[in-house]
Amino acid sequence: MNILEIIFWAFVALVFYTYIGYGIVLYLMVKVKELFVKQKKNSLPDEADLPEVTLLVAAYNEEAVVKEKMENSLALDYPVQKLHFLWVTDGSTDQTNILLEHYGRVKILYQSERQGKTAALNRAMDYVETPIVVYTDANTMVNRNAIREIVSCFQDNKVGCVAGEKRIIVKDKDNAAGGGEGLYWKYESTLKRLDGRLYSAMGAAGELFAIRTELFEKMDTDTLLDDFILSMRIVKRGYKIAYCAEAYAIESGSADMAEEEKRKVRIAAGGLQSIWRLRELLNIFKYGIVSFQYVSHRVLRWSITPVALFALFPLNVWLAINSASSSSCGYGVLLIAQLLFYLAAYWGYALSKRQIKNKFLYVPYYFVFMNINVLKGAFYLKKKKGSGAWEKAKRA
Repeated sequence: MNILEIIFWAFVALVFYTYIGYGIVLYLMVKVKELFVKQKKNSLPDEADLPEVTLLVAAYNEEAVVKEKMENSLALDYPVQKLHFLWVTDGSTDQTNILLEHYGRVKILYQSERQGKTAALNRAMDYVETPIVVYTDANTMVNRNAIREIVSCFQDNKVGCVAGEKRIIVKDKDNAAGGGEGLYWKYESTLKRLDGRLYSAMGAAGELFAIRTELFEKMDTDTLLDDFILSMRIVKRGYKIAYCAEAYAIESGSADMAEEEKRKVRIAAGGLQSIWRLRELLNIFKYGIVSFQYVSHRVLRWSITPVALFALFPLNVWLAINSASSSSCGYGVLLIAQLLFYLAAYWGYALSKRQIKNKFLYVPYYFVFMNINVLKGAFYLKKKKGSGAWEKAKRA
């Protein structure tokens, strides 16, 4: 076996482990753990002992969703006197602030300069006086019991952050962006749930998560993934992120694949940025199981695995042509399999352009799409260096 064959099979193993193998290993580890340690069911404290909570929304030009978001927020099942609403709307130039002023329970923080979401959150946290703060996006609606379910998770003193579940509603059944994003988040939610059962979820999504206010640390204003950096810093301090599927945020998928690309490229760039800023978590001798979960679930898919994935095709071509006859047949079969996969991805892309629905083809298309955008993320990060403001992706 020559060096190129070794590299090829190492890349095959890496790609398999990142996208399939880790899920299998994680499931088996959880099952073994739960043979000896039973999961504890958190219970809600008595009504009188429920802590005060701040629902914090960072918004920029969100006039289209203010009414729906506030109606959703006011309908939450939590004692009125213990639930506070705080919106930070820095830089907004539309009717967001005027609409919010109709709701007497909302505290509005506003400055004309737009510095980005992370800067807005840093500023807003100076005004939070409750022991728990729940972060949610303006364009996401949460279930009625979400706050109670989140609070119940904090009954465990080792929990410093609670990650809610993200659910994608596909309004247009032929929308490839929404369909692909929905499938991705179902897979991602399964991994997060298993991560949490093993030890800790690896990060939280900004649509819905909560922290103990005392654990908040101000972030660099150019941070692209504020939710991930904030939650993983809490893990770094020895706390866990509990995954709470009973508290969920609902939002529509991206309007189209061009809008979804904006999101994916920004997230990929933020992932690369996070790997560097959280590099201490790579030390498995210090962080043990956290390092294993972090590298397996996050670092690989944000760094070397996409490179390995796309390197497999040219390597496969070379090996099919140049290997000994006994091996070339096998490499030829693998090459055909890769060709069929990428043809299916292209077919899915072509159908999505014509608004024709085919879930079977969305899977290879969205998978390739995600990995291409990881590579694009490196260029985005260089371009946006020093800036925390980014363009919002339009939702369906």
